[in-house]
Amino acid sequence: MKYVPVALVTAVAVQVLCQVFKTVFYSIRDKKLSLYYLTTTGGIPSAHSAFVTALTVSVGIRSGFLTDLFAVSAVFSIIVIYDAMRVRNAVEAHAKLLNRLVKNHFPEEKPELREMIGHTVLEIVLGVVIGAALSAAVTMLIFPAPQR
Repeated sequence: MKYVPVALVTAVAVQVLCQVFKTVFYSIRDKKLSLYYLTTTGGIPSAHSAFVTALTVSVGIRSGFLTDLFAVSAVFSIIVIYDAMRVRNAVEAHAKLLNRLVKNHFPEEKPELREMIGHTVLEIVLGVVIGAALSAAVTMLIFPAPQR
């Protein structure tokens, strides 16, 4: 059997599932089909957090939680999650302020900056929980680690 990069396949599957969920969730909320959410950042759940958590959990299950590979993956995940919450929230606040300033002082200007960029703590937590749960299920049930 050819090698399957289980951690990558699992992480990508979780990312896609989160984006599809986000599309359905916001389409129901907005009462119209919003395919825009298939490729957008921000919102519930944090697909970035789910993606990196799924990668890290899969690596941990397959390679061991006390390995250097898991440590690298965990550090990478922490950086991405921090960025999704803190850095992009700052960008989101700036976009809202700039949009308000342009609207009030330059009403003839039409371009508007996207305001849904970052994540709340709840969105991050849901992304982490979903990523961990789906990754554990897929990794252990569909792609069990080979016996050593």
